[in-house]
Amino acid sequence: MTTGTPSPPFRPASRSKLRRYVPLGIAAWMVLEIWLLTQVASAWGGFTVFLLLTAGLVLGGVVIKRAGRRAFKGWTEQLQQVQRGEMPERSERAGGNALTMIAGLLLMLPGLVSDGLGLLLLLPPVRGLLTKRVERSMERRIRKAGPGTFENAFQQARIHRPDGKVVQGEVIRDDAPSAPEEPRDQGPRPPLTG
Repeated sequence: MTTGTPSPPFRPASRSKLRRYVPLGIAAWMVLEIWLLTQVASAWGGFTVFLLLTAGLVLGGVVIKRAGRRAFKGWTEQLQQVQRGEMPERSERAGGNALTMIAGLLLMLPGLVSDGLGLLLLLPPVRGLLTKRVERSMERRIRKAGPGTFENAFQQARIHRPDGKVVQGEVIRDDAPSAPEEPRDQGPRPPLTG
């Protein structure tokens, strides 16, 4: 059934700059990697390129495995602290392990530019600098978002039912000492008849 009003013209959603330029950047990176590999192959031979790519693959695997072990060890230590009833301390190695894993991934990618970036990320001063910059950026974003955006999300998800109704109730904590209940006077009881 038509109402007689014309439908609005179709307008495709505008693409963000990031969505527009990331594919172009990836394509340019791939072209640069291929060009650099052909230049190295023409100067030193194809076997040298093969050895460089194989060394990057092996070194990247070792780096990722080592960073994964350190991360797993840190998580295990934090879990043990929680089980002992202690507050787990903030792990300073978490950001370093993430960047080390990214470095290993870059080393495993075929190409000399990615290998150079991966080796650069393995240097502790570079990792420390990047970790601090990322932490500051995240803190700014959280402050910019304001209160009640992220920290209350889980609380609000708990008190609202899927149909939108708010569930009224009270929180009963198991770890809080409970006061002995006082007997309530419920008035006279009816006599039991047998």
